[in-house]
Amino acid sequence: MLSWATVHGYRSGDNPARWRGHLDKLLPRPSKVAPVKHHSALPYTEVGLFMQQLREHPGIASRALELTILTAARTSEVVKAEWSEIDLDLKTWAIPAARMKSRREHRVPLSDAAIAVLQDVQGRDTRYAFPGHKRNSHLSNAAMLQVLRRLRQTDITVHGFRSTFRDWCAESTNYPSNVAEMALAHTVRDKTEAAYRRGDLFEKRARLMADWARYCSQPAKPADVVSIRERSG
Repeated sequence: MLSWATVHGYRSGDNPARWRGHLDKLLPRPSKVAPVKHHSALPYTEVGLFMQQLREHPGIASRALELTILTAARTSEVVKAEWSEIDLDLKTWAIPAARMKSRREHRVPLSDAAIAVLQDVQGRDTRYAFPGHKRNSHLSNAAMLQVLRRLRQTDITVHGFRSTFRDWCAESTNYPSNVAEMALAHTVRDKTEAAYRRGDLFEKRARLMADWARYCSQPAKPADVVSIRERSG
């Protein structure tokens, strides 16, 4: 409307509501004040029971979700994983920069549990670790969400398992925060720190992911049930 009014001679001067070169000098960026949308996550104390149920659930999508949890990777990184990226002997999965949100290659240390998942799906396709129904295609992004629905987990998301992993790191381990953040392939926001960081903490992350896999494999603890007769006695 302001542009229309200017063209027709009803007003003159710059647009007082323009952002670049005007309001951006006065106000914080919208990204700084916009509410952060969090993905619904499973409490880390419940991951053992969930993994127990998931491992009893057949199908390629179930195995993809299992690997997603064990590696704390993003959905797209897992469903598009190619065998050329994976070295089972070195227990390493090198995700190319083109498929990473940070646009940097990310080496993922594979725990024994993660290796077992990949060995289980090996031989199904020559290119993709988790092939789709169509020829030369990978699993769809929605496939793992459907597994959650079939397991009646309608209040959590696949991406939320990254938060589950991060909460476990913070509350149940002594690993430094930067090791956990690098396991999630988060970029270093501090430019000075980023300039001096050269390594990817691979060995430390390998120990972290092995501990995470062991935690995920812990059998679900039965609830303590006290009978009424015992309590009354």
